[in-house]
Amino acid sequence: MQEALSSYMKVGLIHFMAYPVASGEGPIVETFKKIAADPFFEAVEVTWIRDSEARKQVRFMKETAALTLAYGAQPRLLSTKMNINDLDEAKRQVAVANLKEGIDEAYELGASAFAFLSGRYEQETLEESYKALVASTKEICAYAATKGSMKIALEVFDYDIDKKSLIGPASLAKRYAKEIRKDYPEFGLLVDLSHIPLLHESIEQSLSPVKKYITHAHMGNCVVKDPSLPGYGDLHPRFGFPGGENNVQELADYLQFLLSIGFLNKENRPVVSFEVKPFGNEDPDLVVANAKRTLLLAWNKVKPIKD
Repeated sequence: MQEALSSYMKVGLIHFMAYPVASGEGPIVETFKKIAADPFFEAVEVTWIRDSEARKQVRFMKETAALTLAYGAQPRLLSTKMNINDLDEAKRQVAVANLKEGIDEAYELGASAFAFLSGRYEQETLEESYKALVASTKEICAYAATKGSMKIALEVFDYDIDKKSLIGPASLAKRYAKEIRKDYPEFGLLVDLSHIPLLHESIEQSLSPVKKYITHAHMGNCVVKDPSLPGYGDLHPRFGFPGGENNVQELADYLQFLLSIGFLNKENRPVVSFEVKPFGNEDPDLVVANAKRTLLLAWNKVKPIKD
């Protein structure tokens, strides 16, 4: 593709994956500044930030640098082992309350989008878990709507390897998104290249059924061939990681499909963020540089869509 990346997407970086701040603590301000100062990125995704002064500084930097900011609530649930489709009603309500606090924080930070994930489930009670998830999602969407116009999305994760989330396989993701959109037309799905191999699906199998519900996308890698390999599971190692599934060609194929369905477009450029994490003693800045180089090479392989 000869046209610039920025003509079709806002390239983003998930701050809390690239740098060690998913706990809501750590060098948040210093590492956020690195992203804000890098013109390669038009968007950044953050998660909870426990210190109120750090939140103020992040918002100030975001506005100064003209960044689009999104909020990922996944660490709020994963680190606390909360589940918004818990069949224990009291526990489900605690998880929903956690996400509502995240929505408050996201608005405080000036976020334009908010994402979360479904929880674990048992096959024999899948339908009950699904109903609980729908109830929680509608409650979250309703709460967010009382405070502004921030877009809400659920991120699709694996269902049987690592996170073991209800949503999940493409068929169930489609059913779920269709049901939520009846009441909340702006609701969407967040898809991730690194999760597609973990779902035992091809790019087309994973994305085609849900193409009209995709509102946000991530770019990353995973290791799934052998549980004994370093980095196995949903750890988001760098592109080209030994034993990994995704590199330049796979990213190009992913972008090509997103372009073909109109998700990548010039009129309403979506956020497409790197979800990459250093493995072992890897330097975060070098992992980010790897991602940028991989994306540029992949974009060179993408072909324009003919009218």
